[in-house]
Amino acid sequence: MAKALLNVLFTSEKRKKVLLLLKDGPMEMDTLLKSLETTRQALLPQVKILKDNHLICDHEDTYGLTIIGKLIIDEMTSLLDIIELLDGSIDYWGSHYLDFIPPHLLERIDELRKCKLIKPKITELYEINTEFFEASKKAKSHYIVTTFLHPNFIQLANDLITNNINIYFISSQDLLDKMIKEYHDDFEKIIQNHLVHAFVYSKKMDFQFVAFNECYAMLSLLRTNGEFDSKYLLCKGKTVNEWGIDFYNCYLKDSKPVTDI
Repeated sequence: MAKALLNVLFTSEKRKKVLLLLKDGPMEMDTLLKSLETTRQALLPQVKILKDNHLICDHEDTYGLTIIGKLIIDEMTSLLDIIELLDGSIDYWGSHYLDFIPPHLLERIDELRKCKLIKPKITELYEINTEFFEASKKAKSHYIVTTFLHPNFIQLANDLITNNINIYFISSQDLLDKMIKEYHDDFEKIIQNHLVHAFVYSKKMDFQFVAFNECYAMLSLLRTNGEFDSKYLLCKGKTVNEWGIDFYNCYLKDSKPVTDI
């Protein structure tokens, strides 16, 4: 029976779309036909299969999900969102270290929504992603958890401060030591600004950086063998900020404020 039900759900695009359309409530047949851009003759056999498997019911040519249908579609939607997220960059996700993501956030990875893999040219390796940074300058806050020192980080931080953007920054101990040693005066001036909230993480950080604002998230991961990779993910969606803040707060719990260097 389980195999038959999986076939019902995933071997027909029309059946899958019908269930997804009905997630928000019952619909008349004519509305379904218009949304699916199909004919009654083509759709009725698929509708019958859904009815025979107790996933939908109908009354006077209006169709809706059954209790079983509602139970399944909630889980199916999450699965489809995860598949959509991973599908375009599965080689990157599969060949990079993900264990640094707390389990409860890994289960919510679909909240990163649409991600595209960015492959910088050699001449662009240390250039900031313009799409992401311009969004940060228009946001209320910019968050980053990082082990990576961008060559222009002083200028980038000052640009955000000039735009009155709150900067929430967590670095590894090694990175903090490097910033203090090589950029002491500039870094001290930055962290003394009331818009900057700087912390140092006390444990190992097995990734390059995770940055986000209200519209975008950027994830730069290490290969599973620990090697650096210049490629990174740029994700966009309404839920990336919530996922990002929860990620930031997980690392904040084991971090100490940086107030005096």
